[in-house]
Amino acid sequence: MFMKNTYTDKVVWITGTSSGIGKETAFRFAEAGARLILTALEPDLLEQVREECLRLGAKDVTCLPFDLGQTNALPQLAQDALNAYGRIDVFYNNAGISQRGNTVETDMAVIRKVMDIDFYAPVILTKAVLPKMIEQGGGQLAVTTSIAGLFGFPLRCAYSSAKHALYGFFETVAAENYKDGIRVTILTPGRVQTNISVNSLEKDGRKHGKMDAGQAGGITPEKASRIIFNAIAREKREQLVGSSELIMAHIKRFFPGLCAKLARKIKPM
Repeated sequence: MFMKNTYTDKVVWITGTSSGIGKETAFRFAEAGARLILTALEPDLLEQVREECLRLGAKDVTCLPFDLGQTNALPQLAQDALNAYGRIDVFYNNAGISQRGNTVETDMAVIRKVMDIDFYAPVILTKAVLPKMIEQGGGQLAVTTSIAGLFGFPLRCAYSSAKHALYGFFETVAAENYKDGIRVTILTPGRVQTNISVNSLEKDGRKHGKMDAGQAGGITPEKASRIIFNAIAREKREQLVGSSELIMAHIKRFFPGLCAKLARKIKPM
C-alpha cells in the first residue's frame, strides 16, 4: 500500500462512487489526501460517501450527482468537474451497468442504454477532460472494463461489446498521448461483490434485482479497491482484479480456441 498523503494537492475524479468499487476506491484516495470529485446517480448516497472521505483524510470533496445515460449533457458535467478545482490529475471512469439477456431476445433499447453508459459516457467525458490534462502537462486516465471485455460472455451481448470497445478507445488514447504526459490504466475486474448484477438490465429493460451466485462469491470491493488504487498509483498499463476466475484472461491470451469452448459452458448467472 502506498503511504498516506501520496495524492496531496492532486485532484481525482471518480464516477460510480455511490457503492461498490467506486466508493471503496474513493476511500483509498481519501486516505492518500486527494481532493475528490464524486459522481453517481444517487445524491443521498454520494453525500454519505463524501462525509466518510473527509473523515478518512480527503483534503476536499465535491459531489456531482448525474445520470450518465444523459449523454447530451455530459460535456457540461465534465466542465463542472474541471471548474471544481481548476484541474483534474486523475480521472477514473468506473461507472457502468450490466445486462442479463441473450442476443436474440434483448431489446435494442437495452443494448443502446448499456452502450451509452458503459462506452459513450466514458468516451465523451474523456474527450472533454483530455485537452485540459494535456495543457496542464499531463495526467492519468483509468477505466473499469471487465473480463467480459476480453472474450464473449453468455447473456452479456451489450455489456461485453461495451467493455471490448473501452479497450480499443483507451489503448488508442494511451498510444496517441503518451508523449503529452498522459498515462492510462485499464482495470479489468472479474467477480467482485458489488450491486452490478442487482442493477443489471433484463432483456426487456427490467432490473435483474438479485445478486448472482458468481458475484456473491467474488472478492470484496474493499480488496478490489486496494488493487485498483495501487495499479493507478504505479501507472500500470493494465490490471486484472479478482480471484480464480481471472484464469480465463490468460487462457484467452494463450489458448483462444480453448477459451471459446469454455465460454460456451459458463454459467452466467
